[in-house]
Amino acid sequence: MTIGQGHEGALASGDSRTLKGKRGMLRIANAFRYSVDGFAAAWHHEDAFRQEVILAAVMAPTALFLPVTLVERILLIAVVMLVLIVEILNTAVEVAIDRQSFEINPLAKRAKDLGSAAVMLSLILAGGVWASILWATFVH
Repeated sequence: MTIGQGHEGALASGDSRTLKGKRGMLRIANAFRYSVDGFAAAWHHEDAFRQEVILAAVMAPTALFLPVTLVERILLIAVVMLVLIVEILNTAVEVAIDRQSFEINPLAKRAKDLGSAAVMLSLILAGGVWASILWATFVH
């Protein structure tokens, strides 16, 4: 019997529905493993994610050494993390749409374009926050 034919015992071991009802540390360990798998998938399959991680690997340590307040430091790091979060969510939308069909569909295109717009807005926000804080710190 295959998945979707109504028998829970027929679920594949990698099927996330097999985790329903798990409790405690096993659930936490499985959730952590799936998160690591997600990061690995993003790293291996998404050029933009790799570029943004490399940028984050430079910007986050830089934020730690800048002569700014704690709140400014947190904000500098948070907007960089936000870019990574939005990129992962955009990738998830794209993968889910592509799984359904590679056919060009106006609604699928709209969903992908909206995800791309969200990434662009997060990048603009990050750039604006960094520029503002650096300007206030070094120029003003």
